[in-house]
Amino acid sequence: MVTEVERVDWEAKEYIVRDRNGLWYVGLFLVAAALIALAVWQGWWTFAILVVLCVIVILTSNLRPPRSIKYKLDRQGLTEGGKLRKYAEFRAFGILKEGANYSIILIPKKRFGMRMKVYFPETNGEAIVDALGARLPMEEIKLDVMDKLVNFLRI
Repeated sequence: MVTEVERVDWEAKEYIVRDRNGLWYVGLFLVAAALIALAVWQGWWTFAILVVLCVIVILTSNLRPPRSIKYKLDRQGLTEGGKLRKYAEFRAFGILKEGANYSIILIPKKRFGMRMKVYFPETNGEAIVDALGARLPMEEIKLDVMDKLVNFLRI
């Protein structure tokens, strides 16, 4: 008989910091310059402004270090930094390993709901999987197209 885990607490970063060298930033500015040149040539002023805003957002988000978030998994659900997400919101979960980092992917019941990704230290992995497995079915998780694109672009 599997015993139910009462509560699991851990702290993890909100996202993985990916290595970016000077060539990455040069590539970003070259792509942005090409898109802006195309927009100006075609007279798409709104698109040109959108490209500039996107570059600013990418740069500011890359310069901001990830926050450490406290997580709690208990009978009610997953608490992320003080916000409770009940088990009833999710239909399943899966585990994903990206290099040396592990994450839980919670799959929403809503058709167009966003998957929730939560990183955790390997030492808490068994207790987390046991606690989630007692309430949700586990599914195999594969990276979708957007996840692969984000990993490729290192953003």
